[in-house]
Amino acid sequence: MNEKDILLIEDNLDDVELTRIAFAEAGIDHRLMVVSDGAAALDYLFARGRHADRDPLQLPSIVLLDLNLPKVDGREVLQAIRENIVTRTLPVVVLTTSAEPFDVDASYALGANSYIQKPVDFEQFVGAVKQVGLYWLVLNRTRED
Repeated sequence: MNEKDILLIEDNLDDVELTRIAFAEAGIDHRLMVVSDGAAALDYLFARGRHADRDPLQLPSIVLLDLNLPKVDGREVLQAIRENIVTRTLPVVVLTTSAEPFDVDASYALGANSYIQKPVDFEQFVGAVKQVGLYWLVLNRTRED
């Protein structure tokens, strides 16, 4: 994995495809790694299970995290990311359908860098994902830059 890869943790195939389209339209050509449940996300990030051959120190530039995931909830994924010394500073953007104040508050309390409610409208969804990609992958500077 190179430094500009994106990890998308999303179980809705339509949202995965819309995210791919949005990044393509924004000219963001970084590889999009997709896992469809929280357990697979943790296996990927911590290089275990079917991802045991992956270098655990090669992290994505950003994680786009849905909250309502099968197997392991997105909040639990976020908590595990923040509790691990290797992944603690990994940028995590919650990208979810929920606008519930509890979900927003819980996500920030667990260490989310940003919280974005997925727009229902196709063009608005594409626009939101473009902005996320441009900010986190182009404008934002990390300690390694």
